[in-house]
Amino acid sequence: MSNQSAVYPWFAVQVRGRYETTTAGLLDGKGYETFLPLHKCRRRWSDRIKEIELPLFPGYLFCRFDIQRRLPILITPGVLSIVGIAKIPVPVDEGEIMAIQSIVKAGLQTQPCPYQRIGQRVRIDCGPLCGLEGIIENLKSKHRLMVSVTLLQRSVAVEIDEAWVSAVSPSRRPGHAAEVDLLSASSSGHSGMISG
Repeated sequence: MSNQSAVYPWFAVQVRGRYETTTAGLLDGKGYETFLPLHKCRRRWSDRIKEIELPLFPGYLFCRFDIQRRLPILITPGVLSIVGIAKIPVPVDEGEIMAIQSIVKAGLQTQPCPYQRIGQRVRIDCGPLCGLEGIIENLKSKHRLMVSVTLLQRSVAVEIDEAWVSAVSPSRRPGHAAEVDLLSASSSGHSGMISG
């Protein structure tokens, strides 16, 4: 099935909380191509601080499959539903998935963030994220590139160097490109984190 999965679109699959990794493994075992983007997070226990990996989109994973043959997905333990509109599954934009995959592959510090679409358009001209376009907002001195999954109304932030970006005119904005936003750390102290 994995040889043919590349021709099928990506779908967002809603799963039980804290079962993302287990459910992705079960779907992989059935031969489906899955994508579970993770980020490293430091957690404090009573006697130590430990770095763990958590999902960038808590409660969701992405899977390629033929929507006409979705029953094996739906009966997989941990799967709650396939995300869609009015109970009709809708594929995730391929450009959005590619942008998230680029960020994960770059190995830069990432975290989940609220969905946003406000600011000045920019393009990443160098560095590991070269080619991505997005929005920048200048607040304080830390800058974050935000990639959104429109269907989920959620974003992922990655810290970048401001020197990597250049302005893009509003008329050049592609209609179906990945929703990529460049946002700086807020001066109001808002962490940008969302709860799962």
